[in-house]
Amino acid sequence: MLLIYGCYRPEGSSPEYEAKVGAVRAFAAECRNRGVLRAADPLFTTEHATTIRIRDGESMVTDGPFAETNEQLGGYFILECSRDEAIELAQLCPMAAEGAVEVRPIIETGLVAERPG
Repeated sequence: MLLIYGCYRPEGSSPEYEAKVGAVRAFAAECRNRGVLRAADPLFTTEHATTIRIRDGESMVTDGPFAETNEQLGGYFILECSRDEAIELAQLCPMAAEGAVEVRPIIETGLVAERPG
């Protein structure tokens, strides 16, 4: 999984936004062309987050992210490839130029059934 951190999101109608979307689409196309892309999505900003904690049997629901940090998780790409290829692709990811791209293996547990089609 490529975890995308700390990237600025320009307004949706600006030329800067269109350039960023184009760069991300080109990166996703490269992943698709290699046959490794399994999923990818941006996340809403942390203003839309809700965090749930259970402590001593009590549920606490708070608005906002889990951790206070400048580099919030902004999106992800799930790739099916070797670690070396994931690192290579992370280096091609346009968001690495301004934020950070973390490469982390996924532990397959079998908890999610295969989707039909």
